[in-house]
Amino acid sequence: MSAVEGTRAGRRPGESGTREAIADAARRRFAELGYDRTTIRGIAEEAGVDPALVVHFFGSKQELFLKVMELPFEPEEIVPQVLEGPKSEAGVRLARFAVGMIENQDSRNVLTGVLRAAASEPHAAELARELVANRVVAAFARSLAVDQPELRANLIASQVVGLIMARYVIRVEPLASLDPQALVEAIAPNLQRYLTRPL
Repeated sequence: MSAVEGTRAGRRPGESGTREAIADAARRRFAELGYDRTTIRGIAEEAGVDPALVVHFFGSKQELFLKVMELPFEPEEIVPQVLEGPKSEAGVRLARFAVGMIENQDSRNVLTGVLRAAASEPHAAELARELVANRVVAAFARSLAVDQPELRANLIASQVVGLIMARYVIRVEPLASLDPQALVEAIAPNLQRYLTRPL
């Protein structure tokens, strides 16, 4: 997704282009500022449209958040792919997928936006729980042929959520500057344990 520049109010050419420009701006704002500090007016300014258009396409700020902050991957498709192949390499495959996803700017904007919002807005926290529990955790729990699959799925989610918070939201060093391949190697053993080894 490309950045949208300009602050001129008014209608952009093409309804679908306008809607996507607003959605892009909203994802960036929610990711950078969190839910509370993001405003309809700020989103409109960044998208270069009138605030009334934001309301026209998406309704309230809460409705906008729910519509644009969706998971950047399909757990039901990705989890079986990650778990295919030698069990001894499952942790590395999962680590590569997770790090690759959060190193992508668009995916990271969505995930950090959801986490920032969940920390400050009860409805956003409920949404985040639903996303993690109903989609990600459930997909892992169904696919893991080991004991305590739900606990293992929760531990995997905690590893990834904690990584996103520490590396991209709080920006703890040296984790924040760690090379992505080194990051994969660092978290893979933990993920391997959660996936296949005794807890």
